[in-house]
Amino acid sequence: MRCRNCGHRIPEGMLYCDVCGQEIQIVPDYNPLDDMLTEQIKVSIDNNGTNDTDYLVYDDARLNQRRDMTRRNTGRTEPGRTASGRTGRTGTTGRTPSGKTGRTGTGRMNTGRKGPVTKEDIRRQRERKRARLKKKRQKVLIMLGIIVASIGAVCFVIYQNSYAGIVRKGYRAINNQEYSTAQEHFKRAIGKNDAKAEAYNGLAQTYVKQSDLNGAEGVFKDAIIKHRKNKDLYKACIKFYIDSEQLLKIPILMDEAEESVREALSEYVVSRPKFSLEADEPFDEVQQLSLDGSGMAMYYTTDGSDPTFSSNKYRGPIKIEEGKTPIKVFAVNDDGIPSVIVEKIYIVEFPIEEAPAVSPSTGQYEDETKIEIKVPDGYSAYYTMSGEDPTTSSKKYTGPIDMPEGETLFKAVLVTDSGRLSGITTRNYMLEMNE
Repeated sequence: MRCRNCGHRIPEGMLYCDVCGQEIQIVPDYNPLDDMLTEQIKVSIDNNGTNDTDYLVYDDARLNQRRDMTRRNTGRTEPGRTASGRTGRTGTTGRTPSGKTGRTGTGRMNTGRKGPVTKEDIRRQRERKRARLKKKRQKVLIMLGIIVASIGAVCFVIYQNSYAGIVRKGYRAINNQEYSTAQEHFKRAIGKNDAKAEAYNGLAQTYVKQSDLNGAEGVFKDAIIKHRKNKDLYKACIKFYIDSEQLLKIPILMDEAEESVREALSEYVVSRPKFSLEADEPFDEVQQLSLDGSGMAMYYTTDGSDPTFSSNKYRGPIKIEEGKTPIKVFAVNDDGIPSVIVEKIYIVEFPIEEAPAVSPSTGQYEDETKIEIKVPDGYSAYYTMSGEDPTTSSKKYTGPIDMPEGETLFKAVLVTDSGRLSGITTRNYMLEMNE
């Protein structure tokens, strides 16, 4: 406990300050204003609101009665007052070190004034109380401001080093065209959490900004290999393909995905077109091929190249001519998402002649003779007169051929428009002209 007069620390058990002699106050200060305010209210009610200023007169007898009760409770006289209860000079405790009358034992200044408490006194006391409360509020507000600022600073530091904060710094670097810095931020974020798609999106964008689509695609492919069941990574990769107009890569990606991913992203899985003809065995005549896309648009090729959105759009049956015909086709749903490209190879082989008909037959001849080959529709004929087997590189038959003098080994073959060869017909001629 400290002395209220000089601030000196008073040892426990002491009843007065050993420096200034001030007695220790055991009971709370008596505030006469409390009685005065009560009396004001009572008089106001008794006088029915009339302007009677007598209610301000201080009731000295009431105060003396209260002091007597205080002395009886504490077993001593109130510091700063005489035994009769009147305010005056105190003994040792009522004087300051200079010997002049100062604060009383209660810690209040003894003005020596007796009589009514004015409205001005009440107003001043209220103003002092409001001023104290205002200062307290200001201190509290300052402390709260400091606490809030400290918490904000800590949260800011935590956020800056969090996954979201690092990703945000990466995008800020992209906006400033600082692509190397952006890549460092995104890779750092991936190191914190490699299962979230945001950092992969940002890292891919750094490659796109530098016109490196293969690098951007590699970002997603590497991530998907590591997280085969992460549908968010698949969705991010699909968005990259859409933004970069590489839609035909979406079905390839989804075709290799886990079944759980395909179910979660079913809107990106498009049914494949169906063919009306199987391609297990060759056909011996021209065929008509129909495609079924369940109401979706379809694009196809017949030359073996992969179809695109610029290829032939399916509008009706496709004619399969003699020979080998590869058909590649994909379907597209209403959202522009394509299916996987489906391919079938059809072969049409017409029945072929066993061998060409050649006249005249083998034998000896004495007069000029013409050699003829019968060429059916859809065939060409090739021949040799040296004994070698004819091919499409041999001399092509265009009409009757003069039989040469002497012995000739003539061979002929038929070739279809698709390049198939018939059997070879062989004739052995001996021409000896008469003189």
